[in-house]
Amino acid sequence: MRNLLFSGALAALVLPAAALAAPEFLNSGDPAGMPFSEAVRSGNTVYLSGQLGIAPGASAVVEGGIEAESTQVMENIKRTLEAHGLAMTDLVKCTVMLADMAEWGAFNEVYKSYFEEGKFPARSAFGAAGLALGGKVEVECIAEAPAS
Repeated sequence: MRNLLFSGALAALVLPAAALAAPEFLNSGDPAGMPFSEAVRSGNTVYLSGQLGIAPGASAVVEGGIEAESTQVMENIKRTLEAHGLAMTDLVKCTVMLADMAEWGAFNEVYKSYFEEGKFPARSAFGAAGLALGGKVEVECIAEAPAS
């Protein structure tokens, strides 16, 4: 019994090689001078920084209200994932921040169009007193990457 407990404890200390690798800071070339990486890979987990409804190369959120901003946010997430060899189907968790929770339904209509029905990432949403650049929505996500 004692040997069984020892071998079980030893096995718990053995980590896969991916878990021992240093984090990889991922940027695809459009950091816009902001002090963060667009994504960080740690093992097989990829953490995406929050995305606003800003078109690539722009410095302000897109016009057109919550639907336009939500679409741009989701396109930004998709583009970031694709730049690093991932897809929307690799997302496992998203956190949604809305400037106005009354727009939750409108956001959901856009959001669900980016996923296959019934295969949505886990998600939480909350209202924020203010988002960067006066945005109406910001979304950050976590993806599970294939082992490299």
